[in-house]
Parts: sequence; C-alpha cells; structure tokens
Amino acid sequence: MILPGSASQSLAASLAAELDARVGPVEYDWFADGELIVRAPFEADHAVVVASTVSSDAHVQLLQLQDVARRHADRVTTVLPYMGYARQDRAFTDGDPVSARAMARAISTGTDRVLTVNPHEEAVTDFFDVPCESVDAAGLLADPLPADLTDPLFLAPDASATALAETVSADYGTGDVDFFEKVRDYDTGEVSLTPSETAVEGRDVVVVDDIIATGSTMAGAIDHLQDDGVGRVFATCVHPMLAADARTKLARAGCEAVYGTDTIERAVSAVSVAPVVAEALRE
Repeated sequence: MILPGSASQSLAASLAAELDARVGPVEYDWFADGELIVRAPFEADHAVVVASTVSSDAHVQLLQLQDVARRHADRVTTVLPYMGYARQDRAFTDGDPVSARAMARAISTGTDRVLTVNPHEEAVTDFFDVPCESVDAAGLLADPLPADLTDPLFLAPDASATALAETVSADYGTGDVDFFEKVRDYDTGEVSLTPSETAVEGRDVVVVDDIIATGSTMAGAIDHLQDDGVGRVFATCVHPMLAADARTKLARAGCEAVYGTDTIERAVSAVSVAPVVAEALRE
C-alpha cells in the first residue's frame, strides 16, 4: 500500500504503477485552529509512506501518515524523495541545531526503513535510528535534455556536484565535464564563484546540481558563461525546489530550460524517480 503525502501525489501514483501496488485513500485536512490532520483508512501487510518534506507542514503530515501506517500495517517503509533540512547537516555557528539529525530522529520513530533520493550530503543517512539508504537518480537527468546539444559541456556549480555532472554526461553519451570553484561565507551566506577555465564559446552547456533552491548560485554561474560567449544553456537537477523567483532568475541569466525530477513536484519535473525508487524497494 502506497500512502502519499500531499506534496508527492504524482510520484506516489507512478511508484504504485511501477510496483503494481495500490494507492491508499489518504485525505488531507485542517482543523479550525490551523492544525493539520491526515486520514488514511486501510489495511495492508506493508505500508510505504511517500512524502517529500518540502515544508514544516509536510513534516507534520509525514509523521501523521507514519502513525496511521504503524497502526494498520505490519511493516512500514518511509520514502523521502526530498528530505527537508538535509543541508543543515552540522552546526554552522555556535548555538545552531543540527536540524537534519533532529528530523531524522523524529522520522525514525514511525518506520522500519527509510529511503531518500540524492541527499545533499550522504552522511545524513547516518542520523537515522533505522536503516536508511540513499537512492541515486542522477542517471535519469540526461533523459529530458535536447538530443542536439552542440559540443556539450556538463558543468557543476561546485566540486561537490562533479560526480553528478559526470553521470549525466556519461548517460547523455558525449560531452566534457568541469566545475566552478565555489566559496560560501557562512556568516553572511554569500557565495563567490571562480569561473572554469574550460572554453565555452559556441558550446551548449548543461549546468548540473543536486538541488536548485533560490537559483542564485546557478544564475551566477550562467552569468559567467554568457560573458564567455556560451551557446545555449540548460539546467538540470534532481530536486527542483525553485523557491521564490528562482525560475525567472535563471531565465534572466539566459537559461533556456530547466529540467528536474518529481522528488519535488514542479512544472519542470520532466522525469520521474519512481523506477529507481521501486528498484530499491524490491531489494
């Protein structure tokens, strides 16, 4: 039985199709005081809760779904297509919480196993008190790209995303890989980029990252590319958060199209992670 959070309904339906499973009758509502309530009357041996925690409300929904699942199923697996707070994996300043650890501990209380897709830092899987595995969806990111890229360059906005860019390049079948040097000032939050030395004039570039949140870092990278006479520019990511004006920010920088998966369900979600999540669930 698949139990979807309200932010992951399309992915849950795709996952159910992959697994030949049923989607549970989940209803989402609010009390008059604004508190959330999730209702899911069902009976099953194994319940799979699928919920991207894209907001604090989504976290509450997830915990409620797990509570229902615990009472009506013998075994509970939680799929976090996108794990909120995962980038807060350490205390950046004195007095800060390690929010990823706090969320992981709370989620662990209502499940037997956790799967999450391309967490920003792999180490967050160690914060869970139950077995937790990360699922790699990088191999899907080449699928929606145009087939006619000219001498493509797959460019990571920092060194940590290089492996992701290498996977996309390999799956596309041709292209070079490079990255920008990125330095973040944790006191101010500002990010500075050092341009790649790879020639981009006349070449099509695909900027690859695990998540596009505000789009500021990626837009900054694209600005550098435009100064160097780049051809077309595309962006692809696993998690298309695209907060606030991120999408228009990228468009203003000259990004022709943005492609993402359905870990976060957005208009740019061009490919589903359901096949790779289903494979992991079968193991």
